[in-house]
Amino acid sequence: MTKKKRTRRRFTAEFKAETVKLVKQGDRTMADVAMELGISAKSVGEWVRLAEASGESISEDERNELRRLRKENRELRMEKEILAKATAFFAKESR
Repeated sequence: MTKKKRTRRRFTAEFKAETVKLVKQGDRTMADVAMELGISAKSVGEWVRLAEASGESISEDERNELRRLRKENRELRMEKEILAKATAFFAKESR
């Protein structure tokens, strides 16, 4: 008889955040929420502990805006670098 290898399930950050929200705002226990979602109570407890430790309370919209702003910041830094090199090049040319 061969043992079936269990694959590890991966959950998105959004799923974890929603699960933590269910635990914090409801009058249900972690075990009740875990059973309802079909996951282990240990996982839910870990997610709640990590959320409390990190103090992470940004929404998905804020997360998307942060991602967009970081990308825009990278692009602006690159443009600034290109302009600085072009300025130096043309300053040498005019001498």
